[in-house]
Amino acid sequence: MKNLLVTGYRAHELNIFGQKHEGIVYIQQALRSKLIPLIEEGLEWVITPGQYGVDLWACEVAIELKQQYPQLRVSILSAFANSEERWSDDKKEYYNEIMKGIDFHGIVSNQPYQGIWQFKARDELLFRKTDGILLVYDEDAGEGSPRFFKEEALKRQQADGYRYMSISSEDIQTIADEQRMEEQFEENFEERVTDSFEEI
Repeated sequence: MKNLLVTGYRAHELNIFGQKHEGIVYIQQALRSKLIPLIEEGLEWVITPGQYGVDLWACEVAIELKQQYPQLRVSILSAFANSEERWSDDKKEYYNEIMKGIDFHGIVSNQPYQGIWQFKARDELLFRKTDGILLVYDEDAGEGSPRFFKEEALKRQQADGYRYMSISSEDIQTIADEQRMEEQFEENFEERVTDSFEEI
């Protein structure tokens, strides 16, 4: 697999309203753990629609991974011009930082937002340009914007072997639990070491 579409929930669908939310770290760890083996198998491009949420967090992860895997490239394919125009200043700032690190930015329609057809055209192009999808989506958590991507990916999987991979909220929760256990272990270990030294 050379080209991978990475997408999922928008931030507000996960009740995340700022970059300091601890959940972002765990989502990014889940993305990283899926991306590294794919890169080592020959993945060349991570391509996202560039919406605020999983798309941009995935871009951030892929940009970091480029230091370790310089052959990796990152692309954002926007549906229309100035898609970030109505975002808050902090979101725009984050987006602009991400834009500095990507290798290619394409815009499907050079017009500002005109209608749903722009998203449909973008999604069609995203599927046509990629060999598989990594989707952060969990049906048990209720339907959200990634549902269309799942349905389309599964159709293409049956038709021509398009690869479908997903990250569920359970996967992210497992990572969060493991990290908390590690942190607790380290704290307890440090306390025991400190107590031992005090006894000496």
